[in-house]
Amino acid sequence: MAHDLDGAQEFYSSVLGWQYKPGFQGAGSYSVALAHGTPVAGLGAMARTLGFPVCWTAYFAVDSADLAAERILERSATVAVGPIEFGKGRVAWAADPADAVFGVWEGEVDPDWRVNRRAGAPAWLELRTRDPFASALFYGEVFDWDRPEDNCIDVRYEDDRVVLRIGGHTVAGLRGGGVEDAPDPNIRPQWHVYFCVDDVDAAADRALAAGGTVVSPPSDAHFGRIAELRDPEGGLFHLAH
Repeated sequence: MAHDLDGAQEFYSSVLGWQYKPGFQGAGSYSVALAHGTPVAGLGAMARTLGFPVCWTAYFAVDSADLAAERILERSATVAVGPIEFGKGRVAWAADPADAVFGVWEGEVDPDWRVNRRAGAPAWLELRTRDPFASALFYGEVFDWDRPEDNCIDVRYEDDRVVLRIGGHTVAGLRGGGVEDAPDPNIRPQWHVYFCVDDVDAAADRALAAGGTVVSPPSDAHFGRIAELRDPEGGLFHLAH
């Protein structure tokens, strides 16, 4: 969610090499980002309209946005907007019990639109929260991660975090470190989006040249080289290789 769609498109094209196509008809100032011709993200000038900060949001596909919203509310969490019609589907924006924001999507999902390790695509979603195990229970109950008949979903506790795999692909992790009342919004509970690049250091340099800022410089982590940045409007994102 951005204020300036054209500026956001130009920035992320410079950093991640994205191209764009128009978004859903009737969805307003919205475009779909393409990496090597495959849709990988959505950008919309909706931050002011919805009253949200400029940010990247993790979305989870559901069969029924209404049922998901009911489950969210039943578990002492918040549905901020929706479910509402959006393009060819329905969407809701919510916050979990620790106040981490996420989205719910009911509608068609492009089979190629998924977390993967291809340059320009989302490589990893990570929830930083106070209690990752409590959060895993919340999301598992809302999204039926523990359905015994659904063998493609695998949730496991590994070291100090919870790891989610779908169809054999590692897509998300939940770990501690988020503090609800932290004065620094960077360490409050939230979902973080990592984008895959061929060279993290070079991509971070491109981000700086395009008007972004580096929050945490490139460094080596247990799953590869990463960096934490903000775009010119303050939207937090991560690079990974």
